[in-house]
Order: sequence, then structure tokens, then C-alpha cells
Amino acid sequence: MDDDTRTKIEAAAFRRLRQHLLEDRPDAQNIDLMNLAGFCRNCLSRWYGEAAAEQGIDMTKDEARTVFYGMPFDDWKAQHQTEATPDQQAAFTESFARNVGKADG
Repeated sequence: MDDDTRTKIEAAAFRRLRQHLLEDRPDAQNIDLMNLAGFCRNCLSRWYGEAAAEQGIDMTKDEARTVFYGMPFDDWKAQHQTEATPDQQAAFTESFARNVGKADG
């Protein structure tokens, strides 16, 4: 497989992941994704911004989130996210400690 084809396939897989997390399963809470997988939608938006920077495109955290979420993050959060429970917060603290330096969650 040549590099151009591989890049197109990777981009398509990323777009499908984005669709799944934003459209198909917006009910999956970011904190639960972090606790289970060590990354969430916010990580993906940050990685998007970092990839843009590698291409010489300056993008703030908020700009990257808006591109990724398709709207300002605060709007998406108000529509789809709930307050974390104490159990979720405790699991996040543990997950974050395991994750530091890996997925940069």
C-alpha cells in the first residue's frame, strides 16, 4: 500500500471514529471514555490541533475543539455531557495517573 492510500484510509477511519463519538454515541461521557480507554473527545481535538501545528497551522485549543466537535465545545458539552459523579471522578484520578505520558489525556 502506498503512503497516499494509507493516509486516505487513516483519515477515513478517523472521520468514522469522530462520527461515532459525536453523532452515534454522544451519550458516552468523556470521563467514562477517559476512565476506560485513557483518551476522550477532548484528547482527539487536542491531537487534531497538534497535527495542524505540525503542518504550520496555528490553532488554539478552543479552535481545535470547535473544528472537532462541529460547534463550540461549551455548546456540545451543554447538550450531551452530564456532571461527573464522585465515583467517576475517583476513577478518573486513578486513570489519569496511569495515563500520564501515554495518550496525554
